[in-house]
Amino acid sequence: MSELFKLRIFTEPQQGATYDDLLRVAKHAETTGYDGFFRSDHYLKMGSVSGEPGPTDAWVTLAGLARETSRLRLGTLMTAATFRSPGPLAISVAQVDQMSGGRIELGLGTGWYEQEHTAYGIPFPSLKERFDRYAEQLEIITGLWETPVGEHFRYDGEYYQLAESPALPKPVQRPRPPLLIGGQGKKRTPKLAARFADEFNLPFVDIDTAAKQFERVAEACAAIGRPHEDIVRSAALVLCVGKNDAELARRADAIGWEVEELRLNGLAGTPDEVVAKIGTWRERTGITRLYLQVLDLSDLDHLDLVAAEVAAQL
Repeated sequence: MSELFKLRIFTEPQQGATYDDLLRVAKHAETTGYDGFFRSDHYLKMGSVSGEPGPTDAWVTLAGLARETSRLRLGTLMTAATFRSPGPLAISVAQVDQMSGGRIELGLGTGWYEQEHTAYGIPFPSLKERFDRYAEQLEIITGLWETPVGEHFRYDGEYYQLAESPALPKPVQRPRPPLLIGGQGKKRTPKLAARFADEFNLPFVDIDTAAKQFERVAEACAAIGRPHEDIVRSAALVLCVGKNDAELARRADAIGWEVEELRLNGLAGTPDEVVAKIGTWRERTGITRLYLQVLDLSDLDHLDLVAAEVAAQL
């Protein structure tokens, strides 16, 4: 894989996957040269699939993968701020970073899927309150990690108060693991990204939408005197690649999509077509990382094809 442009595998296990399924894909991704393995953080399936055997917890999963892999970057797109209090989340992520030898990245978002909150008894406040809590969580998590050893961390917010926290454990990566922020919010999201993000990710949007949002983030960086180049730009797209039309159609059918819909809204086609589309994304948006949403976790040949005939051309 190129050092300048990186491909990462992105999975949606709430749609129906066990830990063993994810482990198999992650280890195969590592063997075939992908830069990272990321997963969603959801507790309820979406759409018409059954979701069986049921959800797996994102950070429990990543802890296991941290011990079973040696090179892959590991993380979430995105952990929901509504799921966990910021102090315990900072502890969990720091511990998994230690378990991985310093390969963890935290994607953190406000949380948006109301039905999963209802299904598992998780409070789901208004959008404003979720954003307010999210902003406090970003301050707390980064503050805990960046507090020097031997000193204490304090925080007095509207929703969270921390007193005399030893701010332990510390992650391996210093001053902290990379923090991913994303989303299409036009005002608060770019401002929070400018303050906290190491990477800004846009999932499942068109090139024009992505380019405009990256521009907003750059403007927010300029407003606080931060070079926008400090923030890695990335996107996530549904993956469906085939060596020919028949293989492409088979893979599209396996994930319940139409080929033309995938060509329009995802990353689909022959390897050469996919390379060309990635090139357009790079030129128009400046992304240097692409998360490939793999929906059929049983099709490891798919990963092989992309590694051999797409990544090799980037």
